[in-house]
Amino acid sequence: MIFVTLGTQKFQMNRLLKAVDKLAEAGNVKGDIFIQRGTSTYKPKHCEYVDFMDEKEYVDKIQNCSLLITHAGVGTIITGIKADKPVIVVPRLSKFDEHVDDHQTEIAKAFSGKGSVLCCEDTNELINYIEKARTFDFQPYEVNGGNVEDKILHFMNMFDEG
Repeated sequence: MIFVTLGTQKFQMNRLLKAVDKLAEAGNVKGDIFIQRGTSTYKPKHCEYVDFMDEKEYVDKIQNCSLLITHAGVGTIITGIKADKPVIVVPRLSKFDEHVDDHQTEIAKAFSGKGSVLCCEDTNELINYIEKARTFDFQPYEVNGGNVEDKILHFMNMFDEG
């Protein structure tokens, strides 16, 4: 099962939902697709979806998926990496009214630059990234204290350990 999650942002991300739904309609992906669509207004016609889910359901979906496709929410990215799942990050872009700025592109590129995720900015290319994820050698993410994402991870780990 492919799990697509858009988190709890107050912004829609219809662009990604439409792309995933189109792939499902065409039969271009193997297996089921389950979507957590958040506040998006587009309702998928070819995928099972919910708007929101509780933490237990959310973690269960990540644990049981074969591929995680997500916006560039650091918590979701880390959860996917820790679960040893292939992760495709589609950053929210301000030009599509998906966020107020393009900071998610920076986050996605930081993680993809270390080989921990694949970063797909153009949803027209999503099928190529799904195919690539099947054979890509994803690297574990190592916190070394230098970059912004490292500091965020360190802060998050403080709560996991306590």
